[in-house]
Amino acid sequence: MFWKFDLHTSSHLDTLLEREDLSLLELLDEEDVLQECKVVNRKLLDFLLQPPHLQAMVAWVTQEPPASGEERLRYKYPSVACEILTSDVPQINDALGADESLLNRLYGFLQSSGSLNPLLASFFSKVMGILINRKTDQLVSFLRKKDDFVDLLLQHIGTSAIMDLLLRLLTCVERPQLRQDVVNWLNEEKIVQRLIEQIHPSKDDNQHSNASQSLCDIIRLSREQMIQVQDSLEPDQLLTTLEKQETIEQLLSNMLEGEQSQSVIVSGIQVLLTLLEPRRPRSESVTVNNFFSSVDGQLELLAQATLDSSMSSVGALHALRPRLSRFHQLLLEPPELEPLRTTWGNLAPPLGNTRLHVVKLLASALSANDPALTQELLALDVPNTMLDLFFHYMFNNFLHAQVEFCVSAMLSAGPPSDSSLEMPVPNPVVKHLLQQCRLVERILTSWEENDLVSTGGPRKGYMGHLTRLANALVQNTEKGPNAEQLGQLLKELPGEQQERWEAFVAGPLAETNKKNMVDLVSTHHLHSSSDDEDDRLKEFNFPEEAVLQQAFMDFQMQRMTSAFIDHFGFNDEEFGEQEENTATHPTHPTLPPCTLQPNANLLEICYKDRIQQFDDEDEDEEEGQGSGESDEEDGAWQGSQLARGARRGQPPGVR
Repeated sequence: MFWKFDLHTSSHLDTLLEREDLSLLELLDEEDVLQECKVVNRKLLDFLLQPPHLQAMVAWVTQEPPASGEERLRYKYPSVACEILTSDVPQINDALGADESLLNRLYGFLQSSGSLNPLLASFFSKVMGILINRKTDQLVSFLRKKDDFVDLLLQHIGTSAIMDLLLRLLTCVERPQLRQDVVNWLNEEKIVQRLIEQIHPSKDDNQHSNASQSLCDIIRLSREQMIQVQDSLEPDQLLTTLEKQETIEQLLSNMLEGEQSQSVIVSGIQVLLTLLEPRRPRSESVTVNNFFSSVDGQLELLAQATLDSSMSSVGALHALRPRLSRFHQLLLEPPELEPLRTTWGNLAPPLGNTRLHVVKLLASALSANDPALTQELLALDVPNTMLDLFFHYMFNNFLHAQVEFCVSAMLSAGPPSDSSLEMPVPNPVVKHLLQQCRLVERILTSWEENDLVSTGGPRKGYMGHLTRLANALVQNTEKGPNAEQLGQLLKELPGEQQERWEAFVAGPLAETNKKNMVDLVSTHHLHSSSDDEDDRLKEFNFPEEAVLQQAFMDFQMQRMTSAFIDHFGFNDEEFGEQEENTATHPTHPTLPPCTLQPNANLLEICYKDRIQQFDDEDEDEEEGQGSGESDEEDGAWQGSQLARGARRGQPPGVR
C-alpha cells in the first residue's frame, strides 16, 4: 500500500534525472539506483530502457573489460548492470525478451573461442536465467533456432555458470508441456551422450566434474518430476536415455579402458551412484519417531532401502556386472599416491578419493539385492576386502560409514528376489559375512584390542561404527528375515567364540548402549536454588504444577526486587554481586516443556504481605514529608538520591 499510493519520499535520483546531460556511468555510481529500480521509479526506468543504455548494460555483462582499465569499469559497472537486468522488473524483462538484437548480444558471449571469464559467465547465466523464468516462450524459441547452442554449452561445460544455465533450462520452465518440449529437444540433440563424452581422460578435471554433476542433476530432477506429475503425457526422454544399458556401458568404457584417470573414475562413479539410488515414494518414508528409536529405526531404514533398491536402474546393474572385477582390483591395487603424514602416523598409501568412491559403488551394488550381481560380488570376496580396509584405515570415518551401511544392509536383506521356491532359502550374503568374513571374530578381536590401546592413548576411530555393526547383528538375530539363519550360524561357531560373543553382548556392548542412551526429558532432576529458604523447601515433595508455579513466582520476584532497588536507591554494588550469582546459578535450569498457566490467586497470596510492606513504607514517608515532622529525614532522603545519581552518572534530580 505504501508504494501503491506513491507515498515514498522523492529520491536524489529524481533530481539527477532532470539533467539532460546525465550519463549512464554517473547514474550507476549512485548508491540507491538498484533500490529505486526495484520500486519501479518511472523516471529511472525510462532512462534505463533507452536502447543505447540497455545495449551498454548488456555489453558490460558479456564483454571482457580492458585489463588496464579502472576498477569501476572492470568490476563495479558490470556487477550493477547485472543486478539491474536481473531485478525482475517487468518492463526490463519485456524489453530484453522482445529485442532480438539484445538477445544476440547476450548469445554472443557463448561464441567466444577461448575460455570464459568466470565472473562474466556468472553474470551471463544469471541474466539468461531470469529470461528463461519470465520470458520462457520467447527465449526457448530463440535458443532452438541456434543450431550451435548445445555445442557451445558442451564446449564451455567446464565453467560452472554454463552448467547452471543448462540446469535452468530444465528447472525454470514451469509449464509441463513446454518443459516436455525442451526435454525432447535436448534429447534429440543427444545431450546425455555428449555429456558422457566429456567424462573422458582427454578432457580436463573441470569438464569431468561439471558434466558428471549435470548428469546427476538430470537424473534427480527427472525422477522428482515423475513423482510430482503422475499423469504425465509421456516419459522423460532424458532419463530414459540415461538408464539405457548401452549409455552406461559407454560411461564405464571411458572410466576403465585405455588411460585411466582418477578424476574420470570418481566422476563416473558419481553418475552410477545416482542411477542406483532407491526410488522411494514419499508416502513410504520412515517416521521421525521410528528413526530415533535406537537400533530398531536404523534397521527399518536399512530394510526399506534394500527393498526399494530393487527399483533402481536395471540397465545400470546389467552394465555394471562384467566390470565388477575391475573395480575390485582398484581396491587391491590402488592408484599411486604419495604417503600422507598425519598426527598419529604415516599412511602409505592413503585410502584416496578413488578407492573411497569404489567402496561406495560396490556397497550400493550389494545393497541392490540383485541375485546375479550379488553372486558375482561374493565370488570376488568383495565384502571381505571392504572389511579389511575398514579395520586398516582406522581413522577414516567416510570409509567406516560406507562399510557399516553395506554390512548392515546385507544382514537385513531378504533372500534372493528370483527365488521361486516356496520354502525359504538361506541368504548367501549372511553366510558369507559370518563364515568367509569372520564378522563375529573381527568384532570381538577389535573390541579387545581397543580396550588395550585406549588405556594408554586414544581409542580406535571406528569404535562407534563397530558398535552399530554389533547391534545390527544382535537385532537381526532376534528378528528379521534372516533371524533363523543367523541364529544357526552363531551356533556353528567354535564353543569358545560363542561364549565370548554371549559375554560381549551381555557385558561391554550392553554397557556401551546404556551410555549412549540419552534421556531427553527428565523431570526428576529439577532442583531449587542454593538459598537457605529454598534449601528448606527441598525436604518437601511438591507436585510438578507447584514446582512450575514456584519458578514463575521466583522470576516475578526478581523483577519486583529490581523495581524496588531502583525506587529506593539501594547501593548498586551490593546487588550487582547478587545478580551475578543469580545468573550463574539459575533457580530451575532444567524445566520440562509445559502448558500450565500460573495461578493468579496463589501469586496474590504469596506477594500480598511483601507488596503491603512496600505500600506501608510509602505511606509513612508521605505522611512524614507532608506534615513537616522531620526536615532532617527529608534532607537525608534527598542526599541519598543525589549520591545515587552521582554513582549512575546522572545530574541531580534525574531518576
